[in-house]
Amino acid sequence: MLKKRIIPIQLLNGGRLVKSIEFGGFRDVGDPVKSSSVYNSQFADELILLNVAREPRSIASLLDVVVEVSKVSFMPLAIGGGIASSHDAAALIRNGADKVVMNTVAYRNLNVITETANRFGSQAVIVSIDVRWDPSMNDYVLYSNCGMTTEHVTLEQHIGRVIGAGAGEIMVQSIDRDGSMSGFDTKLINRAMAVSPAPVIGAGGSGNYDQLREAFLETGVSALACGSLFNFSDSNPLRAKAFLANYGLPFKKV
Repeated sequence: MLKKRIIPIQLLNGGRLVKSIEFGGFRDVGDPVKSSSVYNSQFADELILLNVAREPRSIASLLDVVVEVSKVSFMPLAIGGGIASSHDAAALIRNGADKVVMNTVAYRNLNVITETANRFGSQAVIVSIDVRWDPSMNDYVLYSNCGMTTEHVTLEQHIGRVIGAGAGEIMVQSIDRDGSMSGFDTKLINRAMAVSPAPVIGAGGSGNYDQLREAFLETGVSALACGSLFNFSDSNPLRAKAFLANYGLPFKKV
């Protein structure tokens, strides 16, 4: 049985870590290097670090950070935010990232996924999909550009395209649940799971261990990404995995 994963997700803005609510209302939550070192000591399975600065959208602010984070963190690092080309992806991997996270570019140029996967392997490419529920359409709507641009493609169509281009993992994030600590959108995760042959990471809404248990058991998702749970409570990845192991969920032994 494949091991489940608990992945802290950190948002970088202007050199500092922030936490958002529905992709806005940023609150400062610390230093990226110190925080990453703490997660490393708490046996997080992986770490996701995303640049959410609105302007400029580039990897420039990520490069120095990933070098420093990789010095204190020995878990797999997934880095993204502002990737516009396979050269950007390669630069992040050369400087310490194990995986890259692509979002907006996955709608604009699938070749960036293909070129990166061909060079570093599909396991090095995560495509992040930001989604909001639209009551008027009675369906989910996809967004790019930090949740500011509507994309006119269905979740199923987009997952099919990026997997076909070479993506090795999908992260599906609920904008509605972001920062709410109200639990994961299991309906959204199940929609992604139904069409993705690649592992899926669920994100958005982590608030307590019971919500993690429900999301894992109700969806079979490979991993859950958590921000607020670890930023605004005394929870940590080690405690979360110990709790979840009591329900028969398999995690890497530490």
